[in-house]
Amino acid sequence: MSISRFPTTVVGSWPRSEAVQAAFRDRHAGRISDQDFQTVADDAVRAVVRAQEEAGVTMVSDGEQRRDNFISFVAAALDNVEMMTVSEMLPYVEDKAGFEEILGTLDVPAFALRNPVAVGRINRGRSIAQSEVAFLRSVTDRPIKVALPGPYLLTRAMWVEGLTGPFYPTKEDLADDVVRVLREEVRDLIDSGVAMVQLDEPVLTELVFTQKNAHRTFMCGALSAKADAEQELEFATHLINGVVEDLSHDGVTLGVHVCRGNWSRHEEVLLRGSYAPLIPYLSQLKVDQLVLEFATERAGSMALLADLPQGIGLGVVNPRTDRVETVDEVMKRVREAAQYTDPGRLFLNPDCGFGTFSQRPMNSATVAQAKLSVMQQAAMRLRG
Repeated sequence: MSISRFPTTVVGSWPRSEAVQAAFRDRHAGRISDQDFQTVADDAVRAVVRAQEEAGVTMVSDGEQRRDNFISFVAAALDNVEMMTVSEMLPYVEDKAGFEEILGTLDVPAFALRNPVAVGRINRGRSIAQSEVAFLRSVTDRPIKVALPGPYLLTRAMWVEGLTGPFYPTKEDLADDVVRVLREEVRDLIDSGVAMVQLDEPVLTELVFTQKNAHRTFMCGALSAKADAEQELEFATHLINGVVEDLSHDGVTLGVHVCRGNWSRHEEVLLRGSYAPLIPYLSQLKVDQLVLEFATERAGSMALLADLPQGIGLGVVNPRTDRVETVDEVMKRVREAAQYTDPGRLFLNPDCGFGTFSQRPMNSATVAQAKLSVMQQAAMRLRG
């Protein structure tokens, strides 16, 4: 299927229905088997794809219906990675007082946040996303997009000194294996014929927009940053390039998604600030596209897009608001971006996912579909 100018897509996640949320809880409690859970998830993916197709979206995802959140799902595919709640991790965190202060900033109970932790040498026990792709391909003929947690996010999430230290003395040691595992996965996804692979790196903004412990751990994977922001950003850039550099990917878009957090519908608690401090690092990434949020004023000016060599996945609708943007509003954002970057390399997408955590959707499926429909209408008018 050829892709038209101004293609539309999603960032990844879609609100889980009450049936899917219940199935997650029942599987975790042992009340249903994994096979029973997958049956519920299959139906949910069909509904998600139908909603995206009805909205006219160019490139679809499965809505991450089988994932508990945007990072924890990797634990099922990686050897020696265990799921732990944030509160369970507390005894193993070096700076307990600081960590307890962090927990106080969260509007989610610490026992409800689950995080993957490396408790041994990691390897891919099986593919992370291939089964998702196989089922998605069976229910749609549209180009497919797959999101994976990025290597910096995974490294910070999975390295907890008291648990990981005996196997990986530093997070840099763990990072070598994280890069290897993700590189293997991305190569397999490219070979499977997906249209786009997106690496999620939301905690990059946490490095430059927070003071002390405020809002840290907002995506769980923010525990082990001890160096200053510049050192961490250089480290993140090195890891991302390690995953994607020199990978042959003709016809497949490799992207990186960076936002300011998607854990709350309250704009005042989310991170705020221009992408400017990140531009020197984002511009070095060896990817085809940067998926950036610009539907919220918290993101700052689009003028800095002129300093980025990559294509842009432009955030044009806010996944956390009930109000559905107008077609004219979306077109205005696209036209503004086109002043600073090649309009032929612009994708239109929401700022972030509609359902980051399975039990805490950011919006309803009805509103999500309406926002995608407006996005597609704007793209069609822009093509004209």
